[in-house]
Amino acid sequence: MNVLLAGATGTLGSVLVRRLLAAGHEVCGITRSAAGVRRLTEAGATAVVADVMDRDALLTAVDGVRADAVVHQATAITGLPLFHRALYATDALRERGTAHLVEAAGLVGAHRFLTQSFFLGYGYRDHGEEPVTEDRPFAEPGQGAFDPHMRSMRANEEQVFAIGGISLRYGMFYGPEPTTTKLLEMTRKRMLPVPRPAGTVSLIHIEDAASATLAALERGKPGRAYNIADDHPVRFDEYVKGLARAAGGPVPLTVPGGLLRVTPYMHALMVGTRLRLSTDLAKSEFGWTPTYPSYREGLAA
Repeated sequence: MNVLLAGATGTLGSVLVRRLLAAGHEVCGITRSAAGVRRLTEAGATAVVADVMDRDALLTAVDGVRADAVVHQATAITGLPLFHRALYATDALRERGTAHLVEAAGLVGAHRFLTQSFFLGYGYRDHGEEPVTEDRPFAEPGQGAFDPHMRSMRANEEQVFAIGGISLRYGMFYGPEPTTTKLLEMTRKRMLPVPRPAGTVSLIHIEDAASATLAALERGKPGRAYNIADDHPVRFDEYVKGLARAAGGPVPLTVPGGLLRVTPYMHALMVGTRLRLSTDLAKSEFGWTPTYPSYREGLAA
């Protein structure tokens, strides 16, 4: 397929470019800079220069481009989000940016559309021990300070499902990417504590996220959402200890979880949320399995 890729020079997008090209697809990446054009060209892709948030500029840039599929991997997260405001730019990309890309998909003739979503759309709360499947309510309103994030994730999926697209609800990324780098630096300096009690998260290595995206592009069913995560959800205290071991840092401090309330977003993630994703649907419908079944193998790699 000819693939038009938004977020092509981002953390996941860069890995996805490599995998798409290796699988025989052609890639045209959307980038905002000349440096991005050079990176894409050197990787073997083509490029158009546009800001996804600028509708007119985007449609002008892709005028004349033909693509079989559009893949939306654009985000504005550059590090570890501590506060809700750190996610507002990504919220806008999920809402208005998706609308612009859906319009661009019609212009380039695409018949496939994939978008990046996030497992915490199921809600920043305790979901119990049972694995959460795709038929659970997603991005419901009425969640206080989390409502802007929920609204954007809901708008993202609704727009994509309306054209028969696919949403990938990724777990929390880790691997060679900015958030993991920041967390490793913090554990080396003993700045990332072990909270007690601790929440439970579902993780996904960045390489496995890219392989799942490729599989969904080729074999996913239109109009579906798929959970994408590894096989072993982990308590956040165990994950912090694993990061410290990988970084060669000291044993992390243990603190009462309530102390993290000074960073509301991180408190909700590390303490208040317990969410185990089921990935049975992705495994059965497009035959995907993670190379790294847990963070232990992924961090070692």
